[in-house]
Amino acid sequence: MCGRMTMTHPNDAMAQLFEAAPANDLPHVPNYNVCPTNAVAVVTARAGGAESADRAFRPMRWGFVPHWYKKPNDGPLLINARAETIAEKPAFRAAVRTRRCLIPATGFYEWTKGEDDARLPWYFSRPDGAPMVFAGIWQVWDKGEEPLTTCAIITTGASDWMAKTHHREPVVVAPEDWATWLGETAAKAAPLMRPAPEGAFQRWRVDREVNSNRARGAGLIAPLAA
Repeated sequence: MCGRMTMTHPNDAMAQLFEAAPANDLPHVPNYNVCPTNAVAVVTARAGGAESADRAFRPMRWGFVPHWYKKPNDGPLLINARAETIAEKPAFRAAVRTRRCLIPATGFYEWTKGEDDARLPWYFSRPDGAPMVFAGIWQVWDKGEEPLTTCAIITTGASDWMAKTHHREPVVVAPEDWATWLGETAAKAAPLMRPAPEGAFQRWRVDREVNSNRARGAGLIAPLAA
């Protein structure tokens, strides 16, 4: 599962990285505590294929809203979609065929249980400091006063290393696979929904301050003193 993340890389640098045209209303960065229902910056495909105009770098609500919801909170908050069942689930099956996206992040948090079931947070990032890029799906929910564009992160079973902390992990898409995941090539995207290779992440314990969705600041990802 991926239920909280960070984004500290500048929006203009991310737009250049993905060869994407940035929207004017992208979420403010840095953000060390991106929570469900917050806006996240998402990459969507070139409308006419790999040789057409730039991709789009645009804000979306993190929390996928199925088309049958009468209001955004009409059912469970769908921040993640399981890779193993995404093609069959009514909420996701159309999106995974035709509306795939890339969701960049600097890192993400997971929790283990301590004494008395205390929630102990861990921070995960790439060892080289580069952004990680999650596989996502998106759609527009149009039953409100204004259309709401929403997304979810795809997760898969954890690698042996990740399983020491959590049994699920976000699907990370390598740069050479971005075009395939976005549907800009004829290659199949399903094989990309797999755990990250060994060494893809590093992790350390952080203070329980991040357990609050109101917590802010770079101190949230500081390694916990021994």
